[in-house]
Amino acid sequence: MVLHTYTSSGEETQQAVQQYGRRAWIIRGDLADRRDVQRVAREALEKTGKIDILINNAAVFFPTPIATLTAQEWRAFRQTNISAPFFLSLLIGRQMYQHRQGKIVFLGDWSGQRPSRNFLPYCVSKAGVSALTQALAKAFAPHVQVNAVAPGPVLLPADYGPGRQEELRTRTPLQRFGSPHDIARTVRFLLESGDFVTGASYVVDGGWLAQGPDGSETSL
Repeated sequence: MVLHTYTSSGEETQQAVQQYGRRAWIIRGDLADRRDVQRVAREALEKTGKIDILINNAAVFFPTPIATLTAQEWRAFRQTNISAPFFLSLLIGRQMYQHRQGKIVFLGDWSGQRPSRNFLPYCVSKAGVSALTQALAKAFAPHVQVNAVAPGPVLLPADYGPGRQEELRTRTPLQRFGSPHDIARTVRFLLESGDFVTGASYVVDGGWLAQGPDGSETSL
């Protein structure tokens, strides 16, 4: 297993993997830098010899009100959230295709389908992930399966106070927030049991997108 990190050490995850008797390498790199993306892919293939699974999880996320949105912020979201996973998938996916086996999973976001007001470039980048999932699924078929998981209210923005959190919870049909385990289990399904699934985006949002655009409930 290869773990990519940038600001974190990754050692805790590495040790957890090693407890199961598996090897885990850590490769550090800035995915906003195209050269680092290529290096990460190259080193991952050199260390393992063959990669069967790629999870594209890295992303930047912070508010960008339209009144103060800058070109630099737009580029930051584009480079890390859409360009980096594309080039990683391209470089590693080609190797998977040659071996006639592989699975790629993107981590998207519910806001890629229903954008939030103050997160425009983030939402656009996650909408791009959904389109990228379908495009690569076709490009790499029939040997590589490409899917996405789009979390809903699981890990909320740091600036969401108790009042806003409670409002979001009560507007969620399941009346609770999800957990990282909900996302991990969905990814695991795609890896272990989703052998006839490709080009799909699984929304794990407690029913949020089943509501109307204004958050109103649907009726039976």
